[in-house]
Formats: sequence, C-alpha cells, structure tokens
Amino acid sequence: MNTLAWILLTTIGISLTAWVGVLVLFVRESLLDRLLLVLVALAAGSLIGGAFLHLLPRAIEEVGPEASLLPLFLWVIGGFCLFYVLEQFIHWHHHHGTTHDHEPFSYLVLVSDTLHNFIDGLVIAGAFLVDVPLGLVTTAAIALHEIPQEIGDFGVLVYGGFGRVRALVLNYLSQVSVVVGGVVGFVLGGIVTDVAPILLAFASGNFIYIASSDLIPEIKHEEDTGKAALYFAVFVLGIALMLGIKLLRHSVG
Repeated sequence: MNTLAWILLTTIGISLTAWVGVLVLFVRESLLDRLLLVLVALAAGSLIGGAFLHLLPRAIEEVGPEASLLPLFLWVIGGFCLFYVLEQFIHWHHHHGTTHDHEPFSYLVLVSDTLHNFIDGLVIAGAFLVDVPLGLVTTAAIALHEIPQEIGDFGVLVYGGFGRVRALVLNYLSQVSVVVGGVVGFVLGGIVTDVAPILLAFASGNFIYIASSDLIPEIKHEEDTGKAALYFAVFVLGIALMLGIKLLRHSVG
C-alpha cells in the first residue's frame, strides 16, 4: 500500500474506537473504573515510550547530524504547550472515569475532542511520511490512549443529557476528524519541505504532555499499595512494549 492508503486505513481504524463507549452500557461501573485505570496506566507508558524511543529519536535522525536540534526541541515544547493551553483556556478534559456531573460543557467536550482528534491525524500522517513501521507504532500508542478516553467521553455526553444513541453518534463524528487530520498531514507533506520531523517533534510534545499531565495523575494517587504497584507495573509494561518494538525493528533492519 502507498502512504496515503496506510494513513486512511489507520485513521479510520482509530475513528472506530469511539464505539467502545458502548461498554458503559453493559459493564458495572465499579468494574469499568478498575479496568480503565489499568488501560490508563498502559496508555501512559506507551505514550512516554513512543515519544522518547520512537518519535523524538526518528525526528533527530531525519534532520541529520549536521543540523541544529534547537528548532526541533522548540517544536517539542510547542506540542507540549499547545495541549497545556487547550486544557487551561478551553477547559479540555480527558474523562477516564464513568461518574460525571451533569455539566453544560458536553458540547465543549465534543469541540475540543474534535480538535484533539484532528491533531492525532496530523501526528499519524507525519509518522507514516517517514516510514510505515513508525506510523504503525504511533497509531498503536494513540489507540491505547483513545480507548479509555472514548469510554469517558461517552459517559460525559450521556450524563450531560444526551441520549445514548445520540452520544455514540456525536462522539463518532468527533472522532472522524482524525481521518481529516491524516489527509491534511499527508497533503502538507507534499507541499512543505521537511514537515515530517516537525510533526514528529510536535507529536513527542503532545505525547509527553498527555502522559504526564493527564494520565499519570489519575493513577499516582492510588492509596492501595497493591493497586499502585499494579498500575506502575502496567505503566512500565507500556514502555517495555515500545522498547521491544524498537529493538525488534533494529534486529530486523
């Protein structure tokens, strides 16, 4: 398959994660919350591993040994800061639990998630513009993050007053923006010189922010020692998975 086909296939696959929100309807809330925290720990580890073991090293490799790395690291900081600004000033919340107040910001959640998903599409496209394996690794890291987020977002919409069918449909329409972002990223790759390393560095900042500011805080306050140890082990597992993929690629390459 060509690059655009890979981008379309993976972003369409990511968009389908919106339908996992239906689990809220069939799984007990207490069980779902426990499962979500395990998924959150795994997603945090995979995002950290993806950023530091795949995206950032490949971005540095793409610009070459002679180039200054300062602009690249500024893009990392820019990616980090963008998500910080979105959370602070647009009240962007990634709801990983299933218990929510009836808040009037349900529509705002849809708008902010649409932007988030669009950025994910850009990130996936940037990775595939470098090579297919990097694109697949990036897609996997994003998918692991999307699953608990989409379950939480569905809960926000339902408890905010939307009917269940309407909540699923609107959540999916929001998620479809990842496909749009993928196509835009591919087009940018054809008209902007060296856009791939910029998108990879920007994505690294996104991944680091989401993991450190959004996901890890949800698991680090666990008071039960056994559960805390489990979450940390799953977090390390997420990093180990990214490292294992990295080592496998080196051995095959």
